[in-house]
Amino acid sequence: MGRSYYHLHLVSDSTGETLIMVARAVAAQYEGVSAIEHVYPLVRSSAQLERVISEIEQAPGIVLYTLVETELSARLEQACRDTGSPHLSVLAPVHSLIQSYLGTHSTARPGAQHMLNAEYFKRIDAMNFTLMHDDGQLPADLNDADVVLIGISRTSKTPTSIYLANRGLKTANIPLVPNVPVPPALEAAKKPLVVGLVASPERIVQIRQNRLLSLKAEGETDYTDKDRVAEEVAFSRRLCARHNWPLIDVTRRSIEETAAAILDLHSHHRMKFIAV
Repeated sequence: MGRSYYHLHLVSDSTGETLIMVARAVAAQYEGVSAIEHVYPLVRSSAQLERVISEIEQAPGIVLYTLVETELSARLEQACRDTGSPHLSVLAPVHSLIQSYLGTHSTARPGAQHMLNAEYFKRIDAMNFTLMHDDGQLPADLNDADVVLIGISRTSKTPTSIYLANRGLKTANIPLVPNVPVPPALEAAKKPLVVGLVASPERIVQIRQNRLLSLKAEGETDYTDKDRVAEEVAFSRRLCARHNWPLIDVTRRSIEETAAAILDLHSHHRMKFIAV
């Protein structure tokens, strides 16, 4: 049975990131069906909206939107009814819930979640720190980190670090190599949460082989030898056990799932650190 497709129109008066994340999280639950995404960011005028409506008329489908201007919302909803396109204001149920609880109305501000506030600059600062401390760089500064990820090659240290930085955590990552001592600053660091990342030897070998193929490298090496990789994994586990550092197996975890587990660990670590 072949895969089926449907049109998914995402209309936003901001960047569209919220819609994209929500739509993809839900769409991923349906096997054998894929969305043809049409993303329309920064729709803030009638002229811009009419161009969007024209595309919806040419390819009717599901329409999800975040438009805070009531006139624009009403026009889009009418166009959806005219084309028979199911539509939903994604943030409306959340607004209603919060409004009923707080007993007050929200202020219509397109893109308010992307304002240049303190939280925004905290994320930028975290991203700069993380990029400067990728793959063992500048180990002397490790005590300034919020999180330090350690692991052997191909355990998703860098992408996980970037994800955590986008959540506002200064994240460094240190590669582990058997028989090579870790930086003294790592063992001396008191402030950051140190987390070990591991995966099954089979998974690491597969990823490393694909990596070598992408680099057009040929021949067997210790880098992809299963027994050698198993030794590397065992070394990681022993090191974390010796220092009582938490260990996360990323074999079947997405970057988001790994990061979520680390964020949970960090919240507890931070409370202990503050208590001390």
